[in-house]
Amino acid sequence: MEILSISIDKNALQKLNAVQKKLGFKSRSKMLRSAILSLLKDYDALESLSGTVESVFVISYSESEKNHVSDMLHRFEGTIKTELHQHHSGTCIDILNLYTSAERTREFFSAAKKNKCIYSVTYSIISEPKGKG
Repeated sequence: MEILSISIDKNALQKLNAVQKKLGFKSRSKMLRSAILSLLKDYDALESLSGTVESVFVISYSESEKNHVSDMLHRFEGTIKTELHQHHSGTCIDILNLYTSAERTREFFSAAKKNKCIYSVTYSIISEPKGKG
């Protein structure tokens, strides 16, 4: 196994340690490997798509960051078919139905994952081109 070094701020490290304990991982390395493998699985699934794809994304973020997230969403407004927005205890949750090319779906995933204002991004593929599954 290769060894990686990362830099992380003190607050994030405290949260990471708390999550490790709550989830029962024996080490941070095991927990981070699991998180990285999950990201790679998402990436591989999106990379295998082609043609026109319908998908649902769920994103969550702080209500105080809604303008920053809204700016990102506006870059994809031609691809978002339906948007449901909900507030819960200072957190915004958006459920987004995308209907667009596989490439544009990947671009959305990447933009959402890289957006520092977004807490979480999950997705499901609803339909792929015929013959793909």
